[in-house]
Order: sequence, then C-alpha cells, then structure tokens
Amino acid sequence: MASSILLLNSRGEVLIYRSYRDDVSRTEVSQFCTQVVAAKEASERPIVTLNGVHYIHISQNTITLVAASASNVNTAMIIQFLYKLIDLFKAYFGGEFNEASIRKHYVLIYELLDEIIDFGLPQITEPEVLKQFITQGGIKSNIKEEQIIGALIQATGATSWRAEGIKYKRNEVYIDIVENVNVLLSNKGTVLRSDVSGQVVVKCQLSYMPECKFGMNDKLAMASETQSMDKGISIDDIKFHQCVRLGKFDKDRAITFIPPDGIFELMTYRVTENINLPFKLMPIYQEYGNAKIEISLKIKSMFDRNLFSTNVVIKIPVPRNTGKTNVFVVTGKAKYEPEQSAIMWRIRRFPGDSEYTMRGSVNLVTISTEKAWSKPPISIDFQVPMFTASGLRVRFLRVIEKSNYKPIKWIRYITKAGSYQHRI
Repeated sequence: MASSILLLNSRGEVLIYRSYRDDVSRTEVSQFCTQVVAAKEASERPIVTLNGVHYIHISQNTITLVAASASNVNTAMIIQFLYKLIDLFKAYFGGEFNEASIRKHYVLIYELLDEIIDFGLPQITEPEVLKQFITQGGIKSNIKEEQIIGALIQATGATSWRAEGIKYKRNEVYIDIVENVNVLLSNKGTVLRSDVSGQVVVKCQLSYMPECKFGMNDKLAMASETQSMDKGISIDDIKFHQCVRLGKFDKDRAITFIPPDGIFELMTYRVTENINLPFKLMPIYQEYGNAKIEISLKIKSMFDRNLFSTNVVIKIPVPRNTGKTNVFVVTGKAKYEPEQSAIMWRIRRFPGDSEYTMRGSVNLVTISTEKAWSKPPISIDFQVPMFTASGLRVRFLRVIEKSNYKPIKWIRYITKAGSYQHRI
C-alpha cells in the first residue's frame, strides 16, 4: 500500500513525513512538493505519477495529505483512508485541522501514524478506540493495564468500532435523516438539473452489544412486499459505515449493524429521480433601457400545510451599478445589500402551501465602462424540518440485545438547500 505519508502546507513544505517502506526516497518525495504542491497544481490531479512513484493526495484547509507508493495500489481505498485521517486528527485536535494545530501536535501525529498504519497497510482508524491508549500529549500514567489490554482486544476484534461493557441507565437511539437538495431551474421554471444528497446520522446510547436492523422505503425493498402501500424511492448511490453487514443488505435490502457508541454517520446516499421541490420561484425582471429594472418575485412552498420552513433567505441579484432601490414585502424583511450585489429577502418562518410576493424597483447609475450584466441566478437557502425532498422514510428500526431491553427511538427529518438556483 502506501510507502510513506506526508502532510504539506500550501507552500509545499513538509510538516509531517512518515516512511513505512524503503522503495520511495525523501528526494523523490521532494520533487512532488516542488513540482506539484508549490506550483499550485495539486487540486487539478488527485493522482500524480513522477519517475515511477504515485502520489495520491487530497487537500483541506491549505493542508495537503499525500500517500506515496511505487507499486500498483488501490487508490480508492487510499483516498478513503486519507479522509479518515482528517476525521481522526479533528477528533484529537478539538475539531481543528490546520497548519497551526499540526505544528502544535506533531508528536501526537507521529504516535497515531505509527499505530494506525503497519508497513503501509491501514489498521485502526476509529478515534474512540485509539483514545483509550493514545491520549493527548502521550500521557498514559492514569490508564490501567487492564484498560489497555481491553482496548487492544477491541481493536483487533470483530467489532473494533465498539467497546465491550457499555452501559446506559436509559437506552435511546436517535436517527437524523439530513438531505441537501440541489436544483437548477431555467428562466421559464423548467428543471435543468436536480438531485438530493442525503445522510443518515445516528446517535447511539445503547447498552452492551446490540444488533440493529434499519429499513427504508427503497424500491428494491418494497418490491418483495406487495401488501405495503408505501411509495418506494430509487436510490442511486449508497455508502455505508464499516459496521454495516453488506451481505445482509444485498440479500434483503435491510441495513444490519452493531452500532458504534455515540454519534456516527450510518450511510450517505444520492437520489436523482422524482424529487419533491420544496419551493417554486416565479421571477419577473423588466428592464427599462440602462436606467431602471422592475422586479417581481413570487415564492411558493410546495410542502404540506402542517410543516414550515425556517431561516429562508432569497438572494435576488441586481447589477453592480445599482443606485436607489425601493423594495416592498408583506412577510419578512428585504433590503438591498451592496456587498452582495443583491436584494436579500429574509423570512424567519415560511408555512407550507403558502405564497409570498416581493416587488421592487432598481435605479441604475450610468458608468463610463458599462458592461452587459451577466444576470446571475436567484438563489435560496432554507431548512424544512420533518420533510424529505427524496421522499425517503424510515420503515422500521429494530434493536436486538441479549438483555432484552426496550430502547426509546427518535427519528427526525430535515431538508436543507444545497445549490438551489433559478435563472433569470
């Protein structure tokens, strides 16, 4: 797998260098630092080959993580491992991942790299497991030998992501279905592009070693249940947490897993068909030469009346040479913000099956070097609790444990705006 792991800053300087094999030298690595990272070409090619050495890299917060290898490697696995490294460092550094935090904790980083990789092969990457025997600053004096042995057994066992003997007075499990809806509409309201990127986030507070079975209204799962009247959805892409038993999912389309303790992302998915758009925009721009623009915008919520959206922000673009503006709304607040080159219309609470209108006029200032206005699209930001644009619903969640306790289950849905735009 990886011959060495590097962390570089935006100038191509090596912050962390850990070598696991002797087939890639430090001199060869320096060529990548100067020719690719320092030359600002890293974002263009995630896989670079120089003199027979493959450099697989990702970037975040001006930091480039690199895995160098001279052999034919599984690049998808290495990229996934590099992203897992970022999550691990954030777990140790209090959510931060930048050059300052790396310089501050470089000893800890080397400890982690020695533990999670063996001869270039990834081993343990779960933060909760590693924190049991690699502590902040390497101080282990208050950890008992039995705890270290237990952690090592857990790390090499069948469920390395969950420790033995977890116990709660109140057994609860929370499921959040979070969806980001991305839409591009033409100036006539035709859908040009639409998709939903979703994630299932679980907060687990369950005792001992429970087995959970999670089902959703996927079309393939519903096909075998002819008696059910639920509407199934077609899911295009799914990515699971490592705790999911993929064999059982392929067989019966139910997600079976032993959950990690605490908060984790059970799965991510993408849907591109039959998307329920939360809002419909109806804009009208009337231009009067180069002196004035009149704007009318109707926005209608397309979800049920018993639901509501929160923190709705509509960005209505206007030319940069805007002078005086007159804006009228009945609901919310709307005003011209020069730094945004737009009229910003904010509505704190937007009920379902409702329609609001904004009217305004924009007086333009004559400038000497006048360019044609590019007419950027209207964009909207929002959150709609208890609504899913994809139509995904949790059909069941069963928790099976030897002690036979009955956990409390909480399920929450929320849809957010990803890139939600309407051309003008």
